[in-house]
Amino acid sequence: MINQPIATPLRKMIAVIYGIICHATFGLAALTMVIVMGSGMTLSQGRVSVPWSIAVNALLLLQLPLGHSFLLSDRGRRVLKWLSPKPFASDLAPTIYVILAAVQVGALFALWTPSGVVWWQAEGTLLYVFVAMFLASWALLGLSTMNAGLELQSGFNGWSAVFSGRRVRYPDMPTRGLFRFTRNPIYVSFALTTWTVPVWTPDQLMVAIALTSYCILGPILKEARYRRIHGERFDLYAREVPYFVPRLPRAPAKRDGRP
Repeated sequence: MINQPIATPLRKMIAVIYGIICHATFGLAALTMVIVMGSGMTLSQGRVSVPWSIAVNALLLLQLPLGHSFLLSDRGRRVLKWLSPKPFASDLAPTIYVILAAVQVGALFALWTPSGVVWWQAEGTLLYVFVAMFLASWALLGLSTMNAGLELQSGFNGWSAVFSGRRVRYPDMPTRGLFRFTRNPIYVSFALTTWTVPVWTPDQLMVAIALTSYCILGPILKEARYRRIHGERFDLYAREVPYFVPRLPRAPAKRDGRP
């Protein structure tokens, strides 16, 4: 029989500390991204002089996809365990992943150095149209995150497991909700947020191209992991649902009614 962890007061206190850090960091990063990207990156606080700003901005763009991909690798998972107390390192790993991912996102949008060039800005009725599209993209991102398992995506399942004195539980492979139309609705929605902004600058174009490229290529690693875990079940799902571009679910084949 496997020994279950005990929810001691110290364990609960550590879990709550990690939980507060996780959700505060996650919320701040999301708010920073909405505000800064909604301004076409003009509200970023980086102040690096040219030409160094180009290199710094490029590094900020690269650290996001490379860091995310590394943390999902075997070595990355070892790093996640190293950043938490040893007795429950495996259980806290999802929470620590969210913390680090949020720091990466926050760094990209807060520390970007704006070029100062504005190509186009929506005004009048167009402003309302683009703001509505931008907010709709974020709503889709929120819905797809819920469909994928909000507890995992927000880091809640890690620290709450430690708090409750149990092992961390991971959600099943998502196939419902927006996952019926595309296998990667989170990535599709995230890409949409970068193209529906009401202000366009050279900075925003760079961010949109880079992050959309990651949204298209990044799920390859995730799907390879799903294939190892779920095998034929994932293959069956992948044959029915497109990789990226959404498509209406296929109607079930009609059976021949003849005797």
